[in-house]
Amino acid sequence: MPLHAEDAQAQRSAESFYDVPKFGNVHFLHFTDCHAQLLPSYYREPSVNIGVGAAAGKPPHLVGEAFLKEFSLRAGTRESYAFTYLDFERAARTYGKVGGFAQLATLVKRLRASRPGALLLDGGDAWQGSATALWTSGQDMVEATRALGVDIMTAHWEFTYGAERVQELVGSLKGSIEFLAQNVRTADFGDAVFPAYTMREQNGVPVAVIGQAFPYTPIAHPRYFVPDWSFGIREEDLQKLVDEVRGKGARVVVLLSHNGMDVDLKLASRVTGIDAILGGHTHDGVPRPTIVANRGGKTLVTNAGCNGKFLAVLDLEVKGSAVTGYRYKLLPVFSNLLREDRDMAVLIAKLRAPYREKLDERLAVTEALLYRRGNFNGSFDQLILDALMAEQNAEIAFSPGFRFGTTLLAGEPITMEQLMNQCAITYPYVTVNELTGENIKTILEDVADNLFNPDPYYQQGGDMVRVGGLQYTCDPNARMGSRIGGFSLNGKPLDANRKYKVAGWAPVSEESRTAGGEPVWDVVGRHLRVQKTIKPRALDLPRLIGVERS
Repeated sequence: MPLHAEDAQAQRSAESFYDVPKFGNVHFLHFTDCHAQLLPSYYREPSVNIGVGAAAGKPPHLVGEAFLKEFSLRAGTRESYAFTYLDFERAARTYGKVGGFAQLATLVKRLRASRPGALLLDGGDAWQGSATALWTSGQDMVEATRALGVDIMTAHWEFTYGAERVQELVGSLKGSIEFLAQNVRTADFGDAVFPAYTMREQNGVPVAVIGQAFPYTPIAHPRYFVPDWSFGIREEDLQKLVDEVRGKGARVVVLLSHNGMDVDLKLASRVTGIDAILGGHTHDGVPRPTIVANRGGKTLVTNAGCNGKFLAVLDLEVKGSAVTGYRYKLLPVFSNLLREDRDMAVLIAKLRAPYREKLDERLAVTEALLYRRGNFNGSFDQLILDALMAEQNAEIAFSPGFRFGTTLLAGEPITMEQLMNQCAITYPYVTVNELTGENIKTILEDVADNLFNPDPYYQQGGDMVRVGGLQYTCDPNARMGSRIGGFSLNGKPLDANRKYKVAGWAPVSEESRTAGGEPVWDVVGRHLRVQKTIKPRALDLPRLIGVERS
């Protein structure tokens, strides 16, 4: 009886929480950056998310209490748990895991039942981020997203499987999911590699969806994956496309974007005729759209979080030739409020079955919260850094500022699957180099400019490289070349001319691929097996200058 009572209460809670009344006559469901997480998981939101220039103190650069205040949310609630880091571990044990494709499928079906013709959009980073996605080169996620009912997608990490594999998988999607990317062209003649847009009719209203892949793919990742393709924002080309689809009768134009929210905000101010930008890449869960004015009208700019943790619902009312109203809701996907969709659960079990033993290998147990997301460092990143320094006998370690990666609560086992959730990429090589103090500063300044350049079009994605063993200062608002300083190693100033042994992983150069190197999961896995118990650890964080931390 108690179990049935709890289940009934959960269903009543779900009915209330997910009751989103239909509005208007055009409907979009949107998720992004799920990073191949088919099962429910924990995901801690950042405690530091710094905006510079015009973005300072504005969404999406709000965390914690400032976030709750901006969006009129109460502390200690389900929503506070979903959208912020506040009291995370207690809230996680209270409200449970989030996401999961079987739960997401249930929610999608529920919302579609009341919204005839609703389009389900995948904003990219769906095929990468887990062991099974890596080991199947994205095949498991193609099958899962097709079963979920995705109509249209764009891409980013998908391209790291290489051009040939991407084309193979895109070809397999024909008749089910449209893969759109207006900004991917051949490097020689500038021909379109993928369709730029699709036209659909929804409840008698002509609708256009344009795809925008991550503009800096060959910079953020090894160029050798896509040697014959060029990327970029292509603002002028986008304007021409918007004008073209409007000329063909589109009364609603939506950009399915993987630019990152800051880039989308600037783009919306410069390109006219777009009704809404459904954005991704920066993993920002933003409950309310930002309305951006431009010379032709206004554009809604959204970002729908990551890890399958949220599903966005955008309802538009279209009368005559224009959108006259909208409703937007970013729904957290609480796994204990949503029943598993049976068909999706069976598919997920089938996809995981060949790898079960490998996934379940228990490497160690953590005694503290392990998380990643944040501008500078997370405890799981610190664990990776410590493992690299120990296993490679290095003085300093670098780890990429990747945003993907699930969270573990204190007392949970670190399995091979959990480790792979942090590092399942196609260029996982561990490197050891001798770098001078001057080289180290140059590297950190370059990465800092990618993160803190006041012009969003020069922000190339990711968080700051994680640095182990080294202390430094960071002034995000300083000019390029002057943000990083105050270096010390073991209490002594860093010598600009001395060489230091530095371990790292995920190199982007062709030479690194040729040289090979151990995959990072082998190096960190070996370390974890020896340690067995992972104690709480202090994070190597820079001292911030000119920044108020909330």
